[in-house]
Amino acid sequence: MSEDLKVEGGTREERYRSLLPQIEGLLAGETDLTANMANFCAALKHGLGFFWVGFYLVKGDELVLGPFQGPVACTRIRRGRGVCGRCWETGRTVVVEDVTRFPGHIACSALSRSEIVVPLKDAEGRVTAVLDVDHDTPGAFGPADERWLTELLAPLEGGGAR
Repeated sequence: MSEDLKVEGGTREERYRSLLPQIEGLLAGETDLTANMANFCAALKHGLGFFWVGFYLVKGDELVLGPFQGPVACTRIRRGRGVCGRCWETGRTVVVEDVTRFPGHIACSALSRSEIVVPLKDAEGRVTAVLDVDHDTPGAFGPADERWLTELLAPLEGGGAR
């Protein structure tokens, strides 16, 4: 379904394609993970018009809010709780067509209707953070979003920039 959604400047697929070199350029040469995550969120939110884009960082036994773009958000999430906690627990991307039907969904905003959460892993394959992207339309995310977000996250894998 997501391939049919239009954003300013072309289809979602075209916008992802145009964002790839921009994000690679923003992250090139910068080794600070927080700075890279902040720029990543801004580029993704403004480039694709998502409702909310942000990172939750693994800190001990919970996820803690990191750099984001959008309305205020939940600060801490336990492992396995909500969409982000499930992604962290399984180490796999979670796509939710309708957040109101996801058992245990954490509603930071009633305006969020669909969600995709992608794990960010270190060199040993451990989840160190998750990228959380929300849309205000149900069913907004699909396989193309998972593929592109995974590709866009590649420069951040392992803890920094390449």
